[in-house]
Amino acid sequence: MDPYAKNASRFLYMQLPDAQRGSGVTVILGIDPGSRKTGYGLVERAGAKNRYIASGVIRIPTELALPERLKEIFAAVSEIIAQFHPHEMAVEQVFMAKSAGSALKLGQARGAAIVAGVSRDLAVFEYEARKVKQSVVGTGAADKFQVQHMVKTLLCLPSAPQEDAADALAVALCHANTQHNLIHLTQARHFRRGRLV
Repeated sequence: MDPYAKNASRFLYMQLPDAQRGSGVTVILGIDPGSRKTGYGLVERAGAKNRYIASGVIRIPTELALPERLKEIFAAVSEIIAQFHPHEMAVEQVFMAKSAGSALKLGQARGAAIVAGVSRDLAVFEYEARKVKQSVVGTGAADKFQVQHMVKTLLCLPSAPQEDAADALAVALCHANTQHNLIHLTQARHFRRGRLV
C-alpha cells in the first residue's frame, strides 16, 4: 500500500508529511471538477521548483440529487482549503461534454468548487484542458495515462495518483508554471541593456 495513502471522512487523498514541506512558497490548489468525482491537488511553488503537498478525489454518493452533490463539493473543497491554506486556486474550464445535460452538471460542480475558493478569498484562475496538457505533457492531445505519468515524474511521487487527482495536480502545475513565466517576463521587462530600469 502507498505510504502516503490516507482515508478521510469525506474524501481520499495522499499527503506529503509536514516535515517535508517548504517555507516561503506559494501553495496552489488545483481542481478537476465533476458532479460525481472531483479531483484536487495541492503543490508548493518556490521559484522554478514545484513540490507535492497532497491530492485526492472527492467522491459524491450517486444516490444524492444534484443540489446535494453540489453541497458536498462545496463543503469538501472548503474543508481542504481550511486544512492546507492555499494561496491560489486553479480550475479546469468546462469542455464540450457528450451532452448538454452533462455539460450543465459539470459547470455546476465547477461553480460549487469556485464559490468555496472565493468565499475563502482565494484568487481563482481558469485553464483550458488543452493548455493544462500542453504545460505538463508537452502536447494538448495527451491522454489520461500520459498526464498521470508526467505528474508522477514531475512531482517525484512514489506512485501515479488516481486519474482525477492527477488531472487536478496537472491544473495546479499548469498554473504554477504560467505564473512563474509571467513573473519572469515582468522582471525581464525591467531590465534594459543589462541595467535595472
